[in-house]
Amino acid sequence: MRVVILGAGKVGSNIAEYLSRESNDITVIDNDAESIERLTYDLDINGVVGHASSPDVLSKAGLNGADMLIAVTYSDETNMVACQIAHSLFNVPKKVARIRNQSYLNQAWINLFSRDHLPIDLVISPEAEVAKSIYQKILVTGASEVIPMHKKKLYLIGVFCDEKCPILNTPLAQLRTLFPDVHARIISIMRNGKSFIPTGSAQLQVNDEVYFVAEAKNVQRAMTHFGYETTNNPKTVIVGGGNVGYELCRLLEEDGRSSSVTIIERNSERAEFLSNNLGDMLVLNGDGLAPETLKEAGIANADTFIAVSNDDETNALSSLEAKQFGCKRAMALVTRSNYSNLLLSINIDAIISPQDVTVSKIMRHVRRGRIKEAYNLRNGFAEFIEAQATENCRIVNTPISEIKISKGIHVSAIIRGDEIIFPRGDDIVRPNDYVIIFALAGHAAEVEKLFCVDVDLF
Repeated sequence: MRVVILGAGKVGSNIAEYLSRESNDITVIDNDAESIERLTYDLDINGVVGHASSPDVLSKAGLNGADMLIAVTYSDETNMVACQIAHSLFNVPKKVARIRNQSYLNQAWINLFSRDHLPIDLVISPEAEVAKSIYQKILVTGASEVIPMHKKKLYLIGVFCDEKCPILNTPLAQLRTLFPDVHARIISIMRNGKSFIPTGSAQLQVNDEVYFVAEAKNVQRAMTHFGYETTNNPKTVIVGGGNVGYELCRLLEEDGRSSSVTIIERNSERAEFLSNNLGDMLVLNGDGLAPETLKEAGIANADTFIAVSNDDETNALSSLEAKQFGCKRAMALVTRSNYSNLLLSINIDAIISPQDVTVSKIMRHVRRGRIKEAYNLRNGFAEFIEAQATENCRIVNTPISEIKISKGIHVSAIIRGDEIIFPRGDDIVRPNDYVIIFALAGHAAEVEKLFCVDVDLF
């Protein structure tokens, strides 16, 4: 696949890294010569220095004949114009644009991105996507990751094991016998920074981050086996009233949780805007790092603290303060990927990465074959994929144990109509089944091939 990426920032670099792992033909355009030099040195890709929406620069980058344009520069206008040029001059089949300015996304202008106007196939609003990701985590007490699949019938849940976890030092194979009524399966363990797909003899240890799949109706019950009890209408404190914080508050308001939410915003004008637009939520104009502000927000009695300001250090430090004041759970938005493991090691419960969320959204449209959904897990250590099987897919009509797949791939669930199957070795994928697969880094291309028919192969 030939892909042209506009923007060598964090998101553009991450996308280039993912796609370059799988022998795709990647070209990145950016005005910053140093960024292009760094990327082309680190990755097996092409780089072009120049303005991302210039027809001459796009032509030089090989946009003519490209399969996809991914426009993720810091300028919404550059991204939109580049997509128009890709459509009008180069006939690029698929065009993706990151757009951050919420006024462009107002429902009143819903036809703006139609094929007759600005022909963009996928518009990504990072702030809205990040807010949705945080909202999902709020709904599951104790979870470090929450990903819904197949119309929210099935969930991937990440959770840390502490000393109080009731199922430590128990072979995983025995859990099915001990808890036969819980329809869930552990599919991956992150231990000491390394992820692996466990066998039935594996046992959980303190500080493991465990990923399991469960039916929607069994998620909360499964969490109790890791020592986490559900809290009804938990008290939530949010630091940062920018686009992410505001969108998150709107989601909580729609869910009837506004009375239990306090938001702290440093800018007085923005705080007034929030107060006028967020119903009965408590809005405090203050510094999220100041102890007196956190105390005024009732942090000692809060169930969840979420720091989503535009400063990584503020988010990290305020989250640590919140835990010290007695808050049960803290989440921090960080844009630097090297912060993630560090913060998780010092008692932050969940890390929100805008890059991971944005990359996940884009990768769903990059994946070939019958891939319906693809989620990038923290720093790209794995992908969680939903694919639909057809008559001619390589994975159908063969027992799971006989399918030739790498050890880094786990067939986690099969969805057949309203039935969810956690397959064993003798189970068979049938045509029209939806298959949920966990793939460690570097194995997603192999998953694509499992669901490709001959005409799709490359």
